[in-house]
Amino acid sequence: MNNSSNESTHSSSSHNNQTGDSHSSGKNESHERKEELLVSDVQMKLPPLRSDVEMIPVTHEDKELVYFHDPQGYLPGPIALDRQIAALMPMLDGNFSVRDICSDLKRYGSDVDEMQLLTFLRQLDESCLLLSPWFRECKNEIEETFERQNVRPAVCAGQSYPPMEKEIREMLDGAFSQISEEQYEVSNESGLIKALYAPHIDFRVGLSSYIPAFRHLTDLRPKRVVLLATSHYSGSYYPLYDGKPFVATRKSFETPLGVVSADKEFLDILVEHSEVTGCSFSDRAHRNEHSIELHLIFLQYLWSHSFTVIPILVGSLEEMYYMEGGDTGQKVDAMASLLSDHFADDPDTLFMISGDLAHVGKKFGDPQPASSMFEDIRRFDREFLDLAISGNRKALLELMKRDSDPYRICGFPPLYTAMRALSDVKGSVASYDLWDESERESAVTFGSVLFQELPKGH
Repeated sequence: MNNSSNESTHSSSSHNNQTGDSHSSGKNESHERKEELLVSDVQMKLPPLRSDVEMIPVTHEDKELVYFHDPQGYLPGPIALDRQIAALMPMLDGNFSVRDICSDLKRYGSDVDEMQLLTFLRQLDESCLLLSPWFRECKNEIEETFERQNVRPAVCAGQSYPPMEKEIREMLDGAFSQISEEQYEVSNESGLIKALYAPHIDFRVGLSSYIPAFRHLTDLRPKRVVLLATSHYSGSYYPLYDGKPFVATRKSFETPLGVVSADKEFLDILVEHSEVTGCSFSDRAHRNEHSIELHLIFLQYLWSHSFTVIPILVGSLEEMYYMEGGDTGQKVDAMASLLSDHFADDPDTLFMISGDLAHVGKKFGDPQPASSMFEDIRRFDREFLDLAISGNRKALLELMKRDSDPYRICGFPPLYTAMRALSDVKGSVASYDLWDESERESAVTFGSVLFQELPKGH
């Protein structure tokens, strides 16, 4: 237990550096006030473990550990516990105190000191693993700090892709050099490239699927990019985005390849229409989102000219499965109409659509392993992509209504919005692939569609 406690203590120290005030006296006062929120008594009911943190078994230097992965990015740094100690985690459900846990362990012959266990759990609390008053205070500090920033920093650097510009360029140079001209060749019969639907899967497992998609953008020089992307986290902020299917930001985006400015001119217009379009400018959902950042890496790599971005996250459109013309449907129509009026016929604007396809298996709540579903999801994906390339958005919605999106197609909301905004385009499938995460009996499919302007007089 001591080794694990030390690891948590180190992580908590990192958290203080991340969120504290630049003035040491203010930081100390703030920390002292917050410390009063931590677990402090052996008889109090302990806060439950955060349900949104994933516990992943790993082996490191012959040690069996459980690694805690926080998709929301609130953990101060990497945290791993010995698997025997991690076995205590199911008891952190809000119903037990330190005294209860120690009493229960004694029944199994384990004599754990109450104060030692309290110190350990207090460190887990300080590391933001528990759904506690301390965590809520830290979460608010992080979110408020982000909202005050003018630049959205990279969150995937050093994880999904290398942290340094030179390494990124070397990685992408190598990836593009491996694809042949004939592979995934798209017809040249159509005209101007208007949009690209492409994955946002982690580069470490799906890089080869990006290349045949983005290679067609190499010679483009748009002045702006309308980037409609899956919002993975807006649902976690309820009720902040209730009735707000879209989340925009006025921040510039920074990656190791440079800074891309937001298109303030159009965003000012969007602010004026924010109510009718259901677009929020409270941009917390952008803080830890990867779906825009991964596309920008490719655009920055391919282009040397300056361009602006209109970054819009698209949340769930589930209501449309039951009421197509309801509140959500009306707001999607209003957003799509606004984008269409300004950009559908603009040769200086490219639409980028960031989304993956199916998410299946035990990691995503299915009772059966993903491998038993491969044939079904490939058939569904084929139908989904066929409807996308035909431009038949109504039929695409009907497909998603069938069993209420059984395969969790995360790219549907931004793709449907873009298809509603664009007309007279035809698509071609540029790539399709599947990531089999067999160790977790789960899988994700992903593909890309290039949309080109139909020939005049079609």
